[in-house]
Amino acid sequence: MSAESTRPTPPRRALFDSTRLGPVTLRNRIIKAATFEGATPGGHVSDRLVEFHRRVAAGGAAMSTVAYLAVSPEGRTDSGAIHLGEGVVDQLARVTAAIHSEGAAAAAQIGHAGPVANAASNGVPSIAPTRAFNPLGLRWTRAATEGDLARVVEDFGRATVHCIEAGFDSVEVHLGHNYLLSAFLSPLLNRRSDRWGGPIDHRARLARRVLQRVRSAADGKVAVTAKLNLVDGVRGGLGLEDSIQVARWLAEDGTVDALELTAGSSLLNPMFLFRGSAPVPEFRATLPWYLRGGFRLVGDKFLRRYPYEEAFLRPMAEQVRDAVDLPVILLGGISRGDTAAEAIEAGFDYVAMGRALLHDPQLVNRLADDPAAASGCI
Repeated sequence: MSAESTRPTPPRRALFDSTRLGPVTLRNRIIKAATFEGATPGGHVSDRLVEFHRRVAAGGAAMSTVAYLAVSPEGRTDSGAIHLGEGVVDQLARVTAAIHSEGAAAAAQIGHAGPVANAASNGVPSIAPTRAFNPLGLRWTRAATEGDLARVVEDFGRATVHCIEAGFDSVEVHLGHNYLLSAFLSPLLNRRSDRWGGPIDHRARLARRVLQRVRSAADGKVAVTAKLNLVDGVRGGLGLEDSIQVARWLAEDGTVDALELTAGSSLLNPMFLFRGSAPVPEFRATLPWYLRGGFRLVGDKFLRRYPYEEAFLRPMAEQVRDAVDLPVILLGGISRGDTAAEAIEAGFDYVAMGRALLHDPQLVNRLADDPAAASGCI
């Protein structure tokens, strides 16, 4: 589809320009995307997590994003995820201090896993727009009540305050991958008939309300961004036309300083985001013993194979970029300097790198010296 542009023609700019994201100054336009670190045993910050983000900051990234911080106990992906309560503020302050010591800004990705949560691991029933079965936890998620949703909105507000107390410079609200807010956006997962379901203006109500609460709690002290699915990558899921409409509403609401655009479903099609060879044996090894046999049979279908190409989300992301007067962060398959530079020259405000910086935390510094450098990540 073609979106009518409301975005003014940007001035020429470069990858290593210093910029302002809300109240935060960033030393360049390269952000370390939120990625699963596997370094929060028991839901606590480890020395490995601190060192991981210090290395990324020392490698030249403008901002490193800590993932994934759950706003509610049942919103953790599993018991190893951090619940962003008062008890972890001092722990997370170690991470932000390490990032700041290397001259970078620190972002916190906050969210609620919803139907993606492993209730068996968490020991707490999970919630979703409508009742559904979660194969990872072998549990049914229950349909969220009005009381649940009111509580979750407030949980996002409290989590934002804790992020400020921990020294973060920016908060990224997770609206992707069929976590709770993304699941409400999806017509496949949200089959409610009340004010939270049905047409896109109803399905977007929770995401908009959460961002209004986060913006209020941020009180101008930190930047607020949202990570929004372009498409879910599954039949019947969120499509690009609805995603563009949600982006327009967020811009009109004035609740975010930038949008980071993503895709795929952690619940139904995770490789739609990642592309390249699917790590089926490695993924199976992380599962509880009782799920490994079944995954051996269905793993190839769950982790589908999509060919890798540089900036594979850019064609869809351009349609959102052209439809909103709001800074846009391009994500997905950015591992070369020319890919990143061309995206900025084409009007994207920032690029986010995930696997490229996992493979080579020094990549940004190398790009500053050699614009033709590449990560080497395959």
